[in-house]
Amino acid sequence: MPAGHPLRFGLKFSQQVHPIDVHTDVWRIGDEAGFDHIWPFDHLIALGPDPAAPIFDGWTALGAMAALTKRARMGLNVTGNLYRHPGLLAKIAVTVDHLSNGRLEFGIGTGWNEPEFTQFGLPFPNAGDRVGMLDESLKAMKLLWKEPRANLKGRFYQLNEAIAEPKPVQRPHPPIWIGSKGARMLRLTARHANVWHSNAQTFDEAVALNKNLDAECLERGRDPASIRRSISMRLTTAEETLEKAQDALAAGFTELLVMIAGRWQGASGKDPRKHAEDAAALLPRLRALG
Repeated sequence: MPAGHPLRFGLKFSQQVHPIDVHTDVWRIGDEAGFDHIWPFDHLIALGPDPAAPIFDGWTALGAMAALTKRARMGLNVTGNLYRHPGLLAKIAVTVDHLSNGRLEFGIGTGWNEPEFTQFGLPFPNAGDRVGMLDESLKAMKLLWKEPRANLKGRFYQLNEAIAEPKPVQRPHPPIWIGSKGARMLRLTARHANVWHSNAQTFDEAVALNKNLDAECLERGRDPASIRRSISMRLTTAEETLEKAQDALAAGFTELLVMIAGRWQGASGKDPRKHAEDAAALLPRLRALG
């Protein structure tokens, strides 16, 4: 395990398909079980086989989670930058940080699901511009979180003596998690992130990208160990999940997000609350790995 980074476990359950009481029950189970963080996601339409399935807003869910939970940290894995102007997003994040008494983990990525943008008539720039927009957005939000008056003259975003009060509970700002995998995004991650979350399709790809991020950090004079490494792993059997966690730990990942209920939340036909209870029962054995 990288020096200085304790092993932490999150519970990931995307806020779609099921009624809201199922989601709030899962959050309570995760919080009471002692998960270090809990993660919905950020989309406008449901992912999976039925895009018309119900889906709730991720940031509103975090505001509710802040009141429903007592100890777990919280974030979206990850916020889509394109859905909101950075001035609005910075304000939303500060509000959740205050509601949770400083428990926000700020996850963000470029945004990728083009059908959402098409359906709602939102611009969907090319991949290069999306990376540039995220870079500027992070610069803008950091300024808004730290400066009495924020100024930015960017290609995509401008701030003109912008006032953003109050500042976050966490100073200078909540930990920034960036979900990424491409070369340009890894460079952006090396510039801005406190935590890198792997968006790789396979574990072997995640391991390779982890090494690439080390190289990007060294290229910029940043200590690679200053960025914590995060990866998701689907809850299957207890032994398989423990094996996946051991492999992730050996590869340098210290933030492990346990995904429950399948990609579209309920594909197995099992009540997600039971999945959450299974994950909670496994948590002591997962912690023993560290």
